[in-house]
Amino acid sequence: MFFAGSARVKIYYEVTITMPSLLPTAKNIKIGCSIGIPTAKLLAKLDTVLIVLPPRVAAGTWRQLPQDAKIKQLLKKSAPGTVPGATLRLANPRQTSVLTVKTKEPLDTFEQLTLGRKLLAAAKPARGDRIGIWVCGFEPAEQRDLTLNIAAAALAAGFQMPSFKSDKPKPAPVGGLQLLGLGEEIDTRRLLAEAGGNNLARWLTSLPPNVLTDVTYADLLEELAGQQGWDCTKFGIAELRELGAGAFLAVAQGNRDDSAAIVRLRYRPGDKRGAADLSLVGKGIIFDTGGTNLKPFASMLEMHTDMQGSAVALGTLFAIASLGLDIAVDCWLAITENRTGSTAYKSQDLVTAANGKTIQVIHTDAEGRMALADALTLACRDKPGLVIDYATLTGSCVTAITTRYSGIFTNRPNLHPLLKRAGKDCGERVWPFPMEKEFIEELKSDLADLKQCTQTGGGDHIMAACFLHEFIEGNVPWLHIDLSASTHAKGLAHIPTDVTGFGVRYTLGLLLDAHVLDSDLS
Repeated sequence: MFFAGSARVKIYYEVTITMPSLLPTAKNIKIGCSIGIPTAKLLAKLDTVLIVLPPRVAAGTWRQLPQDAKIKQLLKKSAPGTVPGATLRLANPRQTSVLTVKTKEPLDTFEQLTLGRKLLAAAKPARGDRIGIWVCGFEPAEQRDLTLNIAAAALAAGFQMPSFKSDKPKPAPVGGLQLLGLGEEIDTRRLLAEAGGNNLARWLTSLPPNVLTDVTYADLLEELAGQQGWDCTKFGIAELRELGAGAFLAVAQGNRDDSAAIVRLRYRPGDKRGAADLSLVGKGIIFDTGGTNLKPFASMLEMHTDMQGSAVALGTLFAIASLGLDIAVDCWLAITENRTGSTAYKSQDLVTAANGKTIQVIHTDAEGRMALADALTLACRDKPGLVIDYATLTGSCVTAITTRYSGIFTNRPNLHPLLKRAGKDCGERVWPFPMEKEFIEELKSDLADLKQCTQTGGGDHIMAACFLHEFIEGNVPWLHIDLSASTHAKGLAHIPTDVTGFGVRYTLGLLLDAHVLDSDLS
């Protein structure tokens, strides 16, 4: 749950206004669980019931369903997996709508989540509808997974994204969930925590760039840290100069004021103290013009979403803290704009990063790796057990694997099978890429220690990862996620919006299912 306060919003650096907190204020959707065949009385309390059946339905399963003969007849008219499938209304005062679908088999996690998104879209919940999810006729483990994955879609669909329309916003479309027909109670805490983290990431990413500015973003982080009991430290321009963070400052120097910052949040549960078990690092470019190497219009239109890496890092921290996981976590967010102007950095500038390495600037639109370089160095100096960074970093990663997957890189290649499997298991899919030493040869410079990128741009997602690796100190275990799936037209898996918040669910899968912190990270 988030609580509204107030925030200053700077409009085009000219007008400052006061408006409510930029954090979402919606409460978590309540989830109830019912054991056994739901009664007519229980169904009458629901606005919509989503019934999911296997391809082959046993006679005993049909008899459990309300108006089983009508459902059976309607399903004969639609092929398995077809959504919206069969629909009818129950004869109760609420006229409960029933939407029924027979699945194809087998469905992996991504397909289950996608089915959930399509079911919610077909149901068209409105104004606080209470929705029941009844997965019927499956083995217990498959029933549990399908129920949770469809519920994840309902939590995503039920979240209200930012709106600045003059009309008063309508109530959230999903007012509550009831998980029906279960053999035993399901613990939904993780489901709610993942949804909370993902919703936060999508909310922040969707805010306009003159609303979520570098100033208001830092204020928002301080506000959220106060609510959650996290430590919050802001490293402003003066502090970053003292730290020698020249790579980040090169990007920030195009800003008209000293508003850019690297912000560190710290979560320490219970008796946890000292170095972080996990350090999350996020690219927070709140608007990317491309800098001196200016982007064309079509490429710049959605560049307020270039801070999604930082939003995913923050959403992941929020989910971990919501679950009260016994993991010490640091979260480093590199927040700035990439602007044009007389003070903006330019090609062939010479820059010195916080670790002392010199960088020859090639292309000012490769600003994300510059901002992340110093944030990664600062994160590594605390010697965390694992560093994960998130960034909407390269178009070449989209070219390589589309917006259905995200690219993943690591200095522990033995983790590749685990990383890939974790994505398949949770439905946020990743594809590992190589990072051999031969690639860094292309970034050697006659002028400096490194070139920021190559002139040709070939394999830039790999080159960017190799560049970032140069700023991992002390051989700290590190994962880099190039968020090519951060935006996907009309939604991806269970997420119904173009902005997906990809990474929150994946990271919890890494921690809780793949147990990456217990893996061999030597």
